[in-house]
Amino acid sequence: MSTRPTALRVLAGPRARRQLREQGLRPSDVAVVPAAAGGPKGLILNPLDRFLFARWLPAGGRELHLLGASIGAWRMAAACLPDPDAALARLAEDYVTQDYEHAPGRPPTARVVSRTFGAKLQEHFAGVEAQVLGHPRWRLHVFTSRGRHVLGREGRIRTPLGYGGAFFCNLVARRAMGGWLERVVFSDPRDPLPLPLHDFPTRQVALTARNLAPSLLASCSIPFWLEAVHDIPGAPRGAYWDGGITDYHLHLRYDRISNGLVLYPHFQPTLVPGWLDKMLPYRHRATGALDNVVVLAPRPEWIAGLPNGKLPDRADFKAYGDDLAGRQRVWRTAIAESQRLADEFAELVGRGGPIEAEPL
Repeated sequence: MSTRPTALRVLAGPRARRQLREQGLRPSDVAVVPAAAGGPKGLILNPLDRFLFARWLPAGGRELHLLGASIGAWRMAAACLPDPDAALARLAEDYVTQDYEHAPGRPPTARVVSRTFGAKLQEHFAGVEAQVLGHPRWRLHVFTSRGRHVLGREGRIRTPLGYGGAFFCNLVARRAMGGWLERVVFSDPRDPLPLPLHDFPTRQVALTARNLAPSLLASCSIPFWLEAVHDIPGAPRGAYWDGGITDYHLHLRYDRISNGLVLYPHFQPTLVPGWLDKMLPYRHRATGALDNVVVLAPRPEWIAGLPNGKLPDRADFKAYGDDLAGRQRVWRTAIAESQRLADEFAELVGRGGPIEAEPL
């Protein structure tokens, strides 16, 4: 009799593997939770997010830093609301049902997508900024990419020219892309991000009620798909885009954290540093920076059983076109199936004892 494949993989860096083998995993062990960019792929983590933030992590009773880029920033901001289970469920439903006005046979314009998506973020966070920023123990950090020089303002010629330059500089060295873009992290002013960020030109800006919504919109603003967000309150003037450009999967110096583990719910087992590194496999390898990271990811055998044999992704918008019901159906099915990720993690930590993780 055939059985369904296990859904959840647990992978970890060397220090984290030793700790899991000796002590297992408790919510009090976790100091940082990152959340990657990746658009609809992040939906697959929704049931796991809801278990982690509504049921498991609150029992840890410690300060926790939540890092997010793009959809990851939206996920982490929702987790900071008083009812994270409801906020994250609403996020998934609104992401699945998104729809944008467009001419027949043509994609929606970046202006329409930005306006519509920005309005949706306002529905989620307008009036509750103090609740997001005032969580008694959790600290939110929103990653964005700010244009420099020719990318300092968005324009019909400036933007493709600037991103072309960033692309070729990134081929030489990731840090070389810093001539075109800088990482700007909007951080909880009570506790700035407890990580060194010297790997890439970076500045931290205080996250406030005035810039929460615009920084989240900027963090989700994929170039050419959405418009840049200009001149965010409290931050340097300029054009701000998707945080995933500079920090696609937030491959940061987590090894510098000495007082806890990094628990990383992710839709794949590797951490790709920047969006432009996707086509550079040699930059996908684990490094010493991930020494104390625990990654929770879906198994490829389980993914193969999802609709179309893959995770939801942006290509589905084109593949399904105006068949909104078809796209929504397969995305909802994938989210429902991903409850197994949450259930398997709950069983794993619920029984206590050692955990044998795969090496990153």
